Amino acid sequence: MSRIGRQPINLPKGVTVEVGAGVVKVKGAKGELSVAVHPDLVVKSENGVVTVSRPSDSRTHKSLHGLTRTLIANAVQGVSVGYVKELVISGTGYRAAMQGKNLELTVGHSHKDVVVPPPGITFEVPEPTRIRVVGIDKQLVGQVAANVRSVRPPDAYHAKGIRYANEVVKTKPGKTAGK
Repeated sequence: MSRIGRQPINLPKGVTVEVGAGVVKVKGAKGELSVAVHPDLVVKSENGVVTVSRPSDSRTHKSLHGLTRTLIANAVQGVSVGYVKELVISGTGYRAAMQGKNLELTVGHSHKDVVVPPPGITFEVPEPTRIRVVGIDKQLVGQVAANVRSVRPPDAYHAKGIRYANEVVKTKPGKTAGK
């Protein structure tokens, strides 16, 4: 049996789970998310605990078992606590600023790059070289953070650019003067 799939999901206080046909709706203090569920899998919500079970040990059911459980657990954590991805900007003159709800980046281009957040995502700029992407959907937070990073990924020679806060950039040695 799947080691991840068989683990129960304990619901925090204030989080409710509604199991429907092919969809699980999770409501909490921060918002509401819905997770699509394969029709063969059985999701039960009883006494503040959500469990996912599969009908057989076929390859398809095994692969969907742990995935479905993890997606529901991510939704539960998202509506109760939320998700944050932190980015760091490094480089001379590189900075970020808020322009209303939009994120304005000055990262060495001839123009300022403006990133518009999709619904459910907010940007925070605690200091000019740090960006926080905040939301309740784990996948969407990660995707938006990757989109912001792609505006100016870190350079391999000088490590200038936008990187994740916990990312280690390996720098290459530059050219050496030869004789």
